[in-house]
Amino acid sequence: MRRRQLIAWAGASGTAMAWPAHAASTLRIVVAYPPGGISDRIARLLAIKLAPILDATVIVENQAGAGGSVALAAVSRAAPDGRTLGFSAISPIALSHYFGRPAPRVVPVSGVMHTPLLLVGTSALAARSFADMVTQAREHPGTLRWATSGIATIGHLAVEQVKREMRVDVVHVPYSGGAPQLQDALAGRFELLSTNLAPLQIDYVRSGQLHALALGAPQRSPLLPSLPTFTELGCPGANLSSLFGLFAPDGTSGGVVARLNAACAQVLAQPEFRQVLIDGGNLPATGSAADFVRAIERESRANARLAASMPAR
Repeated sequence: MRRRQLIAWAGASGTAMAWPAHAASTLRIVVAYPPGGISDRIARLLAIKLAPILDATVIVENQAGAGGSVALAAVSRAAPDGRTLGFSAISPIALSHYFGRPAPRVVPVSGVMHTPLLLVGTSALAARSFADMVTQAREHPGTLRWATSGIATIGHLAVEQVKREMRVDVVHVPYSGGAPQLQDALAGRFELLSTNLAPLQIDYVRSGQLHALALGAPQRSPLLPSLPTFTELGCPGANLSSLFGLFAPDGTSGGVVARLNAACAQVLAQPEFRQVLIDGGNLPATGSAADFVRAIERESRANARLAASMPAR
């Protein structure tokens, strides 16, 4: 991350200003993914919970594409008055600049959830385990297609890490979001899929329509206790999870950011909201706006060497 941008973020989050008295009664959350996925579901529940706290009508719209960059670019063009927010993984901020794409000019407001990365095989994949998939990829280089939610996403990083650490050749297939790629996965239009650990995906695994191969998480999930992590499988570089949160347009005052962060903290403290996250395999991401900035900086720094050497497309 550019040091100047981080300093600006930190300064904004520490500025003491009141919530604007002229703030509109409608707040818009732009979701970076198509309708129907776990991210969209959480964003909509967050909107419902934020409405009474902020005394506002909170509407949600979906602008999928480019791994979240389309939505955050739309947010960056909005007035910096706290009325427009983006809900996205941090990848567009932490990784886009490594691919020759300018990072959207937005301010981190609050983390919302950590989501484990789930690698599954479709009906088009003969292998039924990670080890067998690696063997198949080595014996037939360039024949396995691995779908993700886009370039410069955690799923994309996992592809590249597996290619490097397992010495295999697979083809990256970027999508614009989770729901379309899941539909194509069920139709067997590719062999491998990086997706979020979520109830719908778990149902497909349990029914045998998809085959769980590996999990990106610090430890195994109680939702799929027999599924090993990438680290257990000898591929620690791919043991990744996604951090999702809220972003405001660049120039939004520190006071507004602090007010929005405090409202998110109230939602994240609600047992009902936390349970929805946990039931979906996610973990709440609590903390200040400055904590969120530091998490983005860590993500960018941790993946700098790999991301800088990855193909732009």
